[in-house]
Amino acid sequence: MLCSGQSFNAKSNTLSLDFSDSKSSYATTLPKIEWQAPVNETVFLKEGSIAIELTVQSKTSLQSARLVVIDKSTGSEKASTNLPITDERKLSLKVSKNITLTDGVNEVMIEVVNRDGFKSKSFRDVHVGATALADAAKLTRKDYALIFATDKYDNWKALVNPIYDGRTIAGDLQKTYGFTTEVVENPTQSLILDKLREYAEKKYSDLDQLFVFFAGHGFYDDTFKEGFVVSRESLPDDPGRNSYLRHSVLRSTINNNPCQHILLVMDVCFGGTFDENVGSRAMDDDSYRAPSQSEIITRKLKFKTRKYLTSGGKEYVSDGIVGRHSPFASKFIDALDKGMGGDGILTLSEVMTYVETLKNAPQFGKFGSDQIGSDFVFVVKGN
Repeated sequence: MLCSGQSFNAKSNTLSLDFSDSKSSYATTLPKIEWQAPVNETVFLKEGSIAIELTVQSKTSLQSARLVVIDKSTGSEKASTNLPITDERKLSLKVSKNITLTDGVNEVMIEVVNRDGFKSKSFRDVHVGATALADAAKLTRKDYALIFATDKYDNWKALVNPIYDGRTIAGDLQKTYGFTTEVVENPTQSLILDKLREYAEKKYSDLDQLFVFFAGHGFYDDTFKEGFVVSRESLPDDPGRNSYLRHSVLRSTINNNPCQHILLVMDVCFGGTFDENVGSRAMDDDSYRAPSQSEIITRKLKFKTRKYLTSGGKEYVSDGIVGRHSPFASKFIDALDKGMGGDGILTLSEVMTYVETLKNAPQFGKFGSDQIGSDFVFVVKGN
């Protein structure tokens, strides 16, 4: 790629263009900027304090670097700080800094210039204050539901309710909460992983959510000390458990999905072993609720979410009676139908009030890169 200019601006996690034309006297590589915090290009804060962490790598010596805060409404600079380049060869820069921002929409920019005069810039938009949070709720956002349900198995006993449960939950999520839903019925392990990849390759906005549901057989191996999802073709006589979907694979696959807010629900035997420690439940305090619906949504979706809810711990759970849903699915569907209260928002803590009375105690917890204060919300469509 050939470019004649010496400056390039864009909104990107990493900026790196290679000026490698051997005929050009300007042949060089732009400094590469990588953000560690904040990760998202758009951030919503109630208060204006934020931690900035990033690294810069350059193939030629860095000449200067500065951190700039810009008022997005006017385009004017609010503050600017020159950053010292302490690396002896001036080929790298690490920035770790807490800054305070005023209410409104702030554009935080890092700008670095190398000795050849080539410049890289990278940005983060930070919305601060109640007004900014309320405005954020008006942004276009989508909720997705990916539901895996297995009734029929090639080598395991057939079940009576998973597909019925999955279709009912999908219908409720679509009709009441406006989710885009997909039910994958009687999938093989390969199809499960293919679908998870498909959803990992989607483009998500910061307020989008992904709900993943498994219904069917589950299994725990005491030798491996690991739980498994039993897929359609899983073999009972399989010492290596290669025909099963390992919980460790499921954890890493879902955690690495770029969607910021993910809830995994598993109505399978031994589902609680999804947590390596068969995790305990930690609920949000009700005081987290804000007066307005828009502020509730933006506050609860401010942090990265990786939550799971399973129908039991290290144990078998009932599939239920034909045509009546499994005990867990029945309570979960009740929560979707009745649990949203007067504000039109169903939270995980409200879901728990329905399912925690089951004979088999459900397991609730967090995994992967979940952040303190995060939540998953079901917002009634049209509110």
